[in-house]
Amino acid sequence: MAAPISRAFPDVRRADAGTILVSSWTLPAPGVQKQAADLVIEEWEQQERPAGMLSFTTFLSENGREVLNYAQWTDDDSYRRWTRAAKSAEDRGKADRMVLGIGRPGEVRYAIYRSYAPDEGAGRDPGALVTPMFETEGPHSQRAFVDGVIGILERTRPPGLLAAHFHTSKDGRRVLNHAEWADMASWRRFNEGGGTVELAMMIDSLEGVTPAPTLPAVPRYLPYKSLVNVAAP
Repeated sequence: MAAPISRAFPDVRRADAGTILVSSWTLPAPGVQKQAADLVIEEWEQQERPAGMLSFTTFLSENGREVLNYAQWTDDDSYRRWTRAAKSAEDRGKADRMVLGIGRPGEVRYAIYRSYAPDEGAGRDPGALVTPMFETEGPHSQRAFVDGVIGILERTRPPGLLAAHFHTSKDGRRVLNHAEWADMASWRRFNEGGGTVELAMMIDSLEGVTPAPTLPAVPRYLPYKSLVNVAAP
């Protein structure tokens, strides 16, 4: 059953998305980045999709070595049922069959906690995704961290930051900032202009919060392809 494919960012704050699955694939060479993303989107497009699967979006890393997969589901149970059925079929996905050497560090289950979405960003299409990640020691440290960051963003209002959607992992161990920027140049100006200094100081003052070890330290992506299986309410 075919589905429309676009280059749009996902509707991160859609009310019916109770579970978000995020995974980053590491690739054996930069030249296969688009091929891997095309194959996983094509596979979702052509198969019978469960009603609980709302959307699936791929992003390409700026360094050419990763594909970020962002999937929205109605709830954990819907995803688990589909996973069990997929495993029972014992069929490797197209991307794994045709692009050998894809590394899969694993997917993380998130829920949206809070968003920073200034009025000036409304209606503008993001051109870049930046995903700072942080390790946490439970829901309390997750919430304290996100509340602190949003407080700084609301006061400083970084130019070019259209929205920052804070995802908290369901096991309490991670926070993902899904930061939508007007373009990569806007993020670089923010970073090089010292915009991260106050944020770093706030993080240092919190117990149970540390930057997650990632390469690069702040992963950066460009939009590629998105499939919407169920329109947002």
